[in-house]
Amino acid sequence: MKTRILGTNGPEVSAIGLGCMGLTFGYGPATDTSEATALIRAAFERGITFFDSAEAYGATNEEMVGEAVQPFRDKVVIATKFGFKDGNAAAGLDSTPARIRLVAEQSLKRLKTDVIDLFYQHRVDPKVPMEDVAGTVKDLIAEGKVRHFGLSEAGIANIRRAHAVQPVAALQSEYSMFTRELEDEIIPLLEELGIGLVPFSPLGKGFLSGKIDAATQFAEGDVRNNLPRFQEAAREANANLVKRIGEIAEAKGATPAQIALGWLLAQKPWIVPIPGTTKKHRMEENAGGADVELTTEDLGSLADLLAQVPVMGERYTPAMQASIDR
Repeated sequence: MKTRILGTNGPEVSAIGLGCMGLTFGYGPATDTSEATALIRAAFERGITFFDSAEAYGATNEEMVGEAVQPFRDKVVIATKFGFKDGNAAAGLDSTPARIRLVAEQSLKRLKTDVIDLFYQHRVDPKVPMEDVAGTVKDLIAEGKVRHFGLSEAGIANIRRAHAVQPVAALQSEYSMFTRELEDEIIPLLEELGIGLVPFSPLGKGFLSGKIDAATQFAEGDVRNNLPRFQEAAREANANLVKRIGEIAEAKGATPAQIALGWLLAQKPWIVPIPGTTKKHRMEENAGGADVELTTEDLGSLADLLAQVPVMGERYTPAMQASIDR
């Protein structure tokens, strides 16, 4: 597995990471702990050294990650996040300094580690000045409890404000061939400031894997049941787009998911996607995306396709979109 450095001063990580949210949150029933441990350890064997968790995914999520990486803790980078009241995304935001410190202590314990490699603010809290947030994480870094500071779904003004207090190693936001809003202003800013980008949902919440069509049924509790992009008409239209991507993938001897990940890696050398899965064979498929070499001609074909066949449906409901800082 090739490696990349997140931004100018961030950690060195595998070119493809593993998003661990789906092990316990957002996509139906939680994964069995033994299965989750086996998946994370198999990912490490495959060369993945970057694992993403969060307080909001439930205490079990951090505990799973912490237990799984114990045999090779010093060889991996663990990211986790703070920013919600009592760790509950439905309860609203809370990035007060006291809350950040409490989450850090709890996460260190659950992750069975003495330092959090990358500590993100999960969502910008408009009630807490970004200078206070960045200053608190700066203090945690000085105390040796955190190595790097990150933001998630932050907008231009808050990225600049945070970075002025404590250099931001990485921004985690949704970015894929299906979701490209970052390209106009955010990505140029990250390049200017030397901040890495960690795309979550790099496969469009599974759509770009080529395994979802109009007949696909999602489990109870799966967030995609409520997302506009996954409603019947949009799903049918978007499946046609993925089919076209699949034709390009077949010509390259790759899968649609690998093309989607290769496309992201080709955008900037400091982009590190974190596809999530609960299945070992999907993890191995995703890891193979790091080996896909897209030529200028390939990228041109994909650009033409994306321009000709726009994605149908918003990525979030209006209520979910309201929490995004832009």
